[in-house]
Amino acid sequence: MHVRMLTGGIAAACLASLSLTAGQAAAAAPRAADTPLAARVLTYDASGSAEFKSAVNRGAAIWNESVDAVELRPVAAGQRANIRVLADNGWPRALPTTLGNGTVYIGRQAVGQGYDTIRISSHELGHILGLPDRKPGPCSSLMSGSTAGISCTNPYPNAAEKAEVEGNFGGVLAERVPAGRAEVIVD
Repeated sequence: MHVRMLTGGIAAACLASLSLTAGQAAAAAPRAADTPLAARVLTYDASGSAEFKSAVNRGAAIWNESVDAVELRPVAAGQRANIRVLADNGWPRALPTTLGNGTVYIGRQAVGQGYDTIRISSHELGHILGLPDRKPGPCSSLMSGSTAGISCTNPYPNAAEKAEVEGNFGGVLAERVPAGRAEVIVD
Protein backbone atom coordinates (compact mmCIF):
# COMPACT_ATOMS: atom_id res chain seq x y z
CA MET A 1 0.00 0.00 0.00
CA HIS A 2 2.87 2.36 0.83
CA VAL A 3 4.39 1.71 -2.61
CA ARG A 4 1.05 2.37 -4.36
CA MET A 5 0.62 5.72 -2.57
CA LEU A 6 4.21 6.70 -3.31
CA THR A 7 3.98 5.87 -7.02
CA GLY A 8 0.58 7.58 -7.24
CA GLY A 9 2.09 10.71 -5.71
CA ILE A 10 5.02 10.64 -8.12
CA ALA A 11 2.70 10.18 -11.09
CA ALA A 12 0.59 13.16 -9.98
CA ALA A 13 3.69 15.33 -9.58
CA CYS A 14 4.92 14.33 -13.05
CA LEU A 15 1.59 15.14 -14.64
CA ALA A 16 1.45 18.53 -12.89
CA SER A 17 4.97 19.47 -14.00
CA LEU A 18 4.32 18.22 -17.54
CA SER A 19 1.24 20.38 -17.84
CA LEU A 20 3.28 23.40 -16.77
CA THR A 21 5.97 22.84 -19.41
CA ALA A 22 3.73 21.66 -22.27
CA GLY A 23 1.35 24.61 -22.37
CA GLN A 24 1.86 28.10 -23.67
CA ALA A 25 2.85 30.74 -21.13
CA ALA A 26 0.31 33.45 -20.47
CA ALA A 27 0.85 36.82 -18.83
CA ALA A 28 -0.82 37.33 -15.49
CA ALA A 29 -3.59 39.89 -15.30
CA PRO A 30 -2.67 43.16 -13.55
CA ARG A 31 -3.12 43.01 -9.79
CA ALA A 32 -6.26 44.58 -8.42
CA ALA A 33 -4.07 46.33 -5.83
CA ASP A 34 -2.73 48.52 -8.65
CA THR A 35 -6.13 50.17 -8.99
CA PRO A 36 -7.73 52.05 -6.11
CA LEU A 37 -10.66 50.43 -4.35
CA ALA A 38 -13.99 52.20 -4.44
CA ALA A 39 -15.01 53.82 -1.18
CA ARG A 40 -17.51 51.93 0.93
CA VAL A 41 -20.64 54.08 0.94
CA LEU A 42 -22.48 54.50 4.23
CA THR A 43 -25.74 56.39 4.36
CA TYR A 44 -26.90 58.51 7.24
CA ASP A 45 -30.31 59.86 8.19
CA ALA A 46 -30.12 63.26 9.86
CA SER A 47 -33.87 63.91 9.71
CA GLY A 48 -34.14 63.43 13.48
CA SER A 49 -31.20 65.68 14.32
CA ALA A 50 -33.40 68.80 14.59
CA GLU A 51 -31.39 72.01 14.89
CA PHE A 52 -28.12 70.09 14.40
CA LYS A 53 -28.79 68.90 10.84
CA SER A 54 -26.31 71.29 9.21
CA ALA A 55 -23.65 70.34 11.80
CA VAL A 56 -24.24 66.65 11.05
CA ASN A 57 -23.95 67.26 7.31
CA ARG A 58 -20.72 69.21 7.88
CA GLY A 59 -19.33 66.43 10.13
CA ALA A 60 -20.03 63.88 7.38
CA ALA A 61 -18.41 66.15 4.78
CA ILE A 62 -15.30 66.45 6.98
CA TRP A 63 -14.94 62.65 7.05
CA ASN A 64 -15.44 62.56 3.28
CA GLU A 65 -12.64 65.13 2.85
CA SER A 66 -10.38 63.27 5.27
CA VAL A 67 -10.52 59.60 4.18
CA ASP A 68 -10.80 57.65 0.93
CA ALA A 69 -11.97 54.19 2.04
CA VAL A 70 -15.42 55.27 3.21
CA GLU A 71 -17.93 57.86 2.06
CA LEU A 72 -20.86 59.18 4.10
CA ARG A 73 -23.93 60.16 2.09
CA PRO A 74 -27.39 61.33 3.13
CA VAL A 75 -29.89 58.50 2.80
CA ALA A 76 -32.24 58.60 -0.19
CA ALA A 77 -35.97 58.75 0.42
CA GLY A 78 -37.41 55.31 1.10
CA GLN A 79 -34.04 53.73 1.91
CA ARG A 80 -32.81 52.49 5.26
CA ALA A 81 -29.75 54.34 6.57
CA ASN A 82 -26.62 52.78 8.02
CA ILE A 83 -26.45 55.60 10.56
CA ARG A 84 -29.33 57.36 12.31
CA VAL A 85 -28.59 60.74 13.86
CA LEU A 86 -30.94 62.04 16.54
CA ALA A 87 -31.06 65.08 18.79
CA ASP A 88 -31.91 64.74 22.45
CA ASN A 89 -31.45 66.57 25.74
CA GLY A 90 -28.71 64.27 27.08
CA TRP A 91 -24.97 64.08 26.49
CA PRO A 92 -23.69 63.24 22.96
CA ARG A 93 -23.12 59.54 22.38
CA ALA A 94 -22.85 56.85 19.75
CA LEU A 95 -24.35 53.37 19.75
CA PRO A 96 -22.44 51.39 17.10
CA THR A 97 -24.02 48.06 16.13
CA THR A 98 -21.49 46.98 13.49
CA LEU A 99 -18.64 48.78 11.79
CA GLY A 100 -20.29 51.61 9.86
CA ASN A 101 -23.72 51.15 11.42
CA GLY A 102 -25.46 52.54 14.47
CA THR A 103 -27.14 55.53 16.06
CA VAL A 104 -25.62 58.87 17.00
CA TYR A 105 -27.20 61.26 19.51
CA ILE A 106 -26.27 64.93 19.35
CA GLY A 107 -26.97 65.84 22.95
CA ARG A 108 -28.12 69.32 23.81
CA GLN A 109 -26.46 69.09 27.23
CA ALA A 110 -22.95 69.44 25.75
CA VAL A 111 -24.11 72.11 23.31
CA GLY A 112 -25.63 74.04 26.22
CA GLN A 113 -22.27 73.86 28.00
CA GLY A 114 -20.58 75.44 24.98
CA TYR A 115 -19.18 72.50 23.00
CA ASP A 116 -18.99 72.94 19.22
CA THR A 117 -21.78 71.16 17.30
CA ILE A 118 -19.65 70.33 14.26
CA ARG A 119 -16.90 68.83 16.44
CA ILE A 120 -19.53 66.80 18.29
CA SER A 121 -21.00 65.51 15.02
CA SER A 122 -17.63 64.62 13.53
CA HIS A 123 -16.50 62.96 16.79
CA GLU A 124 -19.64 60.83 17.14
CA LEU A 125 -19.50 59.78 13.49
CA GLY A 126 -15.91 58.75 14.21
CA HIS A 127 -17.25 56.21 16.72
CA ILE A 128 -19.49 54.70 14.03
CA LEU A 129 -16.39 54.49 11.80
CA GLY A 130 -14.71 52.39 14.47
CA LEU A 131 -12.73 54.91 16.52
CA PRO A 132 -12.66 54.81 20.33
CA ASP A 133 -12.42 57.77 22.69
CA ARG A 134 -8.87 58.88 23.39
CA LYS A 135 -9.17 60.68 26.70
CA PRO A 136 -7.58 62.77 27.92
CA GLY A 137 -6.32 64.28 24.75
CA PRO A 138 -5.38 67.49 22.99
CA CYS A 139 -7.60 69.52 20.70
CA SER A 140 -5.67 68.16 17.71
CA SER A 141 -7.20 64.74 18.42
CA LEU A 142 -10.85 64.63 17.32
CA MET A 143 -11.43 61.56 19.45
CA SER A 144 -10.26 63.34 22.60
CA GLY A 145 -13.83 64.60 22.72
CA SER A 146 -14.83 66.78 25.62
CA THR A 147 -11.42 66.53 27.35
CA ALA A 148 -10.08 69.10 24.87
CA GLY A 149 -12.38 71.68 26.47
CA ILE A 150 -15.12 73.95 25.18
CA SER A 151 -12.63 76.27 23.48
CA CYS A 152 -11.66 73.42 21.10
CA THR A 153 -13.61 73.61 17.87
CA ASN A 154 -11.38 71.36 15.74
CA PRO A 155 -13.71 68.94 13.86
CA TYR A 156 -10.96 67.23 11.84
CA PRO A 157 -9.42 63.81 12.56
CA ASN A 158 -5.63 63.78 12.96
CA ALA A 159 -3.34 61.60 10.80
CA ALA A 160 -3.54 58.59 13.15
CA GLU A 161 -7.36 58.76 13.30
CA LYS A 162 -7.57 59.00 9.50
CA ALA A 163 -5.22 56.03 9.12
CA GLU A 164 -7.26 53.96 11.55
CA VAL A 165 -10.50 54.60 9.61
CA GLU A 166 -8.71 53.83 6.32
CA GLY A 167 -7.58 50.54 7.86
CA ASN A 168 -11.06 49.80 9.19
CA PHE A 169 -12.64 50.20 5.75
CA GLY A 170 -9.77 49.35 3.40
CA GLY A 171 -11.47 46.38 1.76
CA VAL A 172 -12.65 44.86 5.05
CA LEU A 173 -16.24 43.79 5.45
CA ALA A 174 -18.14 44.90 8.55
CA GLU A 175 -18.12 42.49 11.44
CA ARG A 176 -21.28 41.96 13.45
CA VAL A 177 -21.18 42.81 17.11
CA PRO A 178 -22.47 39.79 19.08
CA ALA A 179 -26.09 40.13 20.21
CA GLY A 180 -26.43 42.06 23.42
CA ARG A 181 -22.90 43.45 23.06
CA ALA A 182 -23.63 46.77 21.31
CA GLU A 183 -21.26 49.31 22.77
CA VAL A 184 -22.56 52.62 24.04
CA ILE A 185 -19.94 55.31 23.78
CA VAL A 186 -20.84 58.27 25.96
CA ASP A 187 -18.64 61.30 25.54
